[in-house]
Amino acid sequence: LPELAALRERGRSLREQLRVLEAEESDLEQRFYLGALQLPNKTHPAVPVGDQSQARLLEVVGEKPVFDFKPKGHLELGEGLDIIRQKRLSHVSGHRSYYLCGDGTLLQHALVTFTLRKLLSKGFLPMTVPDLLRGAVFEGCGVQPGATPSPVYVIDPARFEDLCLAGTSEVGIAGYFMDHAVKLQDLPVRVACSSTCYRAETDTGREPWGLYRVHQFTKVEMFGVTAAERGTESEELLDEFLGIQKEIFSELGLHYR
Repeated sequence: LPELAALRERGRSLREQLRVLEAEESDLEQRFYLGALQLPNKTHPAVPVGDQSQARLLEVVGEKPVFDFKPKGHLELGEGLDIIRQKRLSHVSGHRSYYLCGDGTLLQHALVTFTLRKLLSKGFLPMTVPDLLRGAVFEGCGVQPGATPSPVYVIDPARFEDLCLAGTSEVGIAGYFMDHAVKLQDLPVRVACSSTCYRAETDTGREPWGLYRVHQFTKVEMFGVTAAERGTESEELLDEFLGIQKEIFSELGLHYR
């Protein structure tokens, strides 16, 4: 029928137009997406603008101990007690690595258990997350795996396409809620997670000392998902988390600021 032939021709013409438009859409999406990745995360309005010299001391808790002798640092103490080893590891695991032994290992497990019990008593949901995650999850958290130098460890793309090692369990928890709806009445959601964190730590401006800026460590994370109905929920949950951190440090008998 002539009408059918005309409609078929019209369909072919539309498909060709769509092919051109879809290619243009893909190019625009890629360009705008890469541009959007350059937008920084919002900072709290109370954060001073500038470098570390602009920081303000808000609170001091406890008194700094005073000794009648020169105190040793944590690495010197740990090596003397044979609970930390950071020397002679270049042939085993390279720079910025370490071993915990004996009481050093037990101390780490005790701190993790103490913190998790504290958070569970406050209604946090315990969670175990993957160490390997796709790049889009990192980008959603403000981390760019493709940056040069990369802040994260990227797994061999020839074998595992688009997988990176997480530098914090925050990324894994964010991935759990990614593209996922949460009922308003269930908010806020508080999540507690202990995980191994892997960080490339490429900053060589100042050589770290001891167990700082290491490539791998264990951390307990507090993560929250809030509503935005009043516009103050996020700050209220942040203050709650800060209060819990202070409670943890105080119960451990530590002086802090």
